Amino acid sequence: MPLIVRNVAVDFRVDMDGLLEHLLERLSIKRDQVLDWRITRKALDARKKSSIRYVYSFRVALRDENEIAGKLAGDPDVEMAGSDALPRFSRILAEKKILIVGMGPAGLFAGMRLAEYGLRPVIVERGRPVEERVRDVEAFWGTGQLDPDSNVQFGEGGAGTFSDGKLTTRIREDSLRYILETFVRFGAPDDLLTLAKPHIGTDRLRRVVLEMRRHLQGKGIDVGFSRKLTDIVVSNGRVAGAVLNDSEEFPCSFLVLATGHSARDTYELLRRRSVSLEQKPFAIGVRVEHPQELINRIQFGIPAHPQLPQAEYALSFRDPETGRPVYTFCMCPGGVVLAAASEDGCLVTNGMSNFLRDSGLANSAVIVGVGASDFPGKGPLDGVEFQRKWERMAFTAGGGTYFAPAQNLMDFVSGRGARGIRSSYRPGTVETALADLLPAEVSRALKAGFRHFDRKMRGFLTADATLTGVETRTSSPVRITRGDDLQSVSLAGLYPAGEGAGYAGGIMSAAADGIRIADAIALELDRESRSSE
Repeated sequence: MPLIVRNVAVDFRVDMDGLLEHLLERLSIKRDQVLDWRITRKALDARKKSSIRYVYSFRVALRDENEIAGKLAGDPDVEMAGSDALPRFSRILAEKKILIVGMGPAGLFAGMRLAEYGLRPVIVERGRPVEERVRDVEAFWGTGQLDPDSNVQFGEGGAGTFSDGKLTTRIREDSLRYILETFVRFGAPDDLLTLAKPHIGTDRLRRVVLEMRRHLQGKGIDVGFSRKLTDIVVSNGRVAGAVLNDSEEFPCSFLVLATGHSARDTYELLRRRSVSLEQKPFAIGVRVEHPQELINRIQFGIPAHPQLPQAEYALSFRDPETGRPVYTFCMCPGGVVLAAASEDGCLVTNGMSNFLRDSGLANSAVIVGVGASDFPGKGPLDGVEFQRKWERMAFTAGGGTYFAPAQNLMDFVSGRGARGIRSSYRPGTVETALADLLPAEVSRALKAGFRHFDRKMRGFLTADATLTGVETRTSSPVRITRGDDLQSVSLAGLYPAGEGAGYAGGIMSAAADGIRIADAIALELDRESRSSE
């Protein structure tokens, strides 16, 4: 059985031949003892600018593996390789219908997983296919004409299709490797399987999503677009079907609700149907944009190098005056700031980058935690109304045309003005005092946070940086309450999934949640089929 070797640190300029020499030295073996080797993980360590390194893990097949493993017994960085396969149930025959609503990561991977059991769910999406959706979004960025059902938030691939395509998460589950392998299988680059911080880029993610859809259709799965969930049919306290576009009734026993964190009309529907909902804290703020070379210099000490990626950062701070957390989120090296609205009269910003990360600009959300004490009431949807309030103010401040309010970073922190702004945001920006478009405590915490970040990254606080507002869709403001069986606690057969349900944050965790949902449905169907034998 191969060995796993971890924590092999080498200078970032070392090539593959040099890397093998470091591995041989680490194991005290000769080259002819190696049958096969591959990188399983690659992470950048730039804590010391004078000694930037990559830290590798390897999977190594050797002659006389047991003998070598015995010599290395007790070494905490060497162990025998185990299996990283995702556990599976046997194929299932079932007549009960499954409907998946939403084609973001949670819905897509629920569909992929159910197909592996031989099941054929129907998948519907309120937005358009990804190739049409891209045209709709480009038209919005160019003209300011919003399509409420086909935009950055809604459509095939979900909100992650217009993002940096980061494939990182804090969760630790067996499904993560499976998710990355699936992306690679459908056209993502192979290095997703090895990078500590893999990213696919919005341009490549779109092609992967298209290939995943074609695969599902090839399995006989019906995929429908421009089909919005408008009601749920309930019988004896259980899901009996769904109504699409106010007219099409689809009978089903299992309804996977993977509609994303911006499907506000779906939350309203659930409240009308007395489905259990809870307020959930989230965060709001602005998006900051720097020249990428500046961030590279701060992090690496050099403006660029062909063997280094575009520099990233992750910063956090707790403001002692307000007690609120301030942190960066969804940092996009070499990316752009984008208009991410999904509702008329509400302005929203986000960040995005392509695979090459070559825009010359770096951006990140800088956000502040908000919760029940900030919301207008105690109702489960009051967090949504809180979002709307600030999005509408930003829309008005931008002139009512989806131009975004923007301000020089130094001006925002100092309270002065007229230093100029430079933003990649389309369709355009209007210079505005952003402190007036956010809750007072959020603005105070942001100003303190930027000063703190400059102490951590000297040069971060600069007149070369621009803020664009507002950033409000960081996560769902609602949680659709579910039990240990992953069903709604108030409606059997309803499986809330992913970010919109309040149980994920990002592409990987949403996909993993979709897999959990699929496995739960498969397990229930498997039990039913066994009990009827």
